[in-house]
Amino acid sequence: MLENKKILVGVTGSIAAYKAAVLVRLLVKEKADVKVVMTPLAKEFITPLTLATLSKNPIMVDFFNPENGEWNNHVDLGIWADAYIIAPATANTIAKMAHGIADNLLLTTYLSARCPVFVAPAMDLDMLNHPVTQTNIKALVKFGNHILEPATGELASGLSGKGRMEEPENIVEVLKRHFSSKKKIVQH
Repeated sequence: MLENKKILVGVTGSIAAYKAAVLVRLLVKEKADVKVVMTPLAKEFITPLTLATLSKNPIMVDFFNPENGEWNNHVDLGIWADAYIIAPATANTIAKMAHGIADNLLLTTYLSARCPVFVAPAMDLDMLNHPVTQTNIKALVKFGNHILEPATGELASGLSGKGRMEEPENIVEVLKRHFSSKKKIVQH
């Protein structure tokens, strides 16, 4: 169901960024064409080299490569993708998405995306439960984004509760269901 689908994976600066490697690997295993865009802070949690190796594509972090001037065009990325999955999505990125702040390549691509956007929040339980975060998530839903509910369990802070990024295997299943239901709609 994901074969030849163009999947853009957005990775933000969260301890859960390590799960992006598994997600990318699973998507490639499903024969999807995967490109990855990262926030600058995400590079502190997982290396672009890891994700480039797994995706078989260069990783995009900045708007252009300062060494050769090659442009990473957010509009082209937004048009290219059949689905955009932002996993993990931090409270900071969710807030910026909800308010149209476009201060990095991941966010400008979000605003340019013509495809369905799936958001997998990952943060500490108090951050997730904060009224402003809940308001921002509701705004994203209102805009038509698909929110992948965070799981409950042990968090990086040592606390236990809701806030764990959805597991990569489950994210892949959500994407499969999305594309299979879309096919059924087209057939009718």
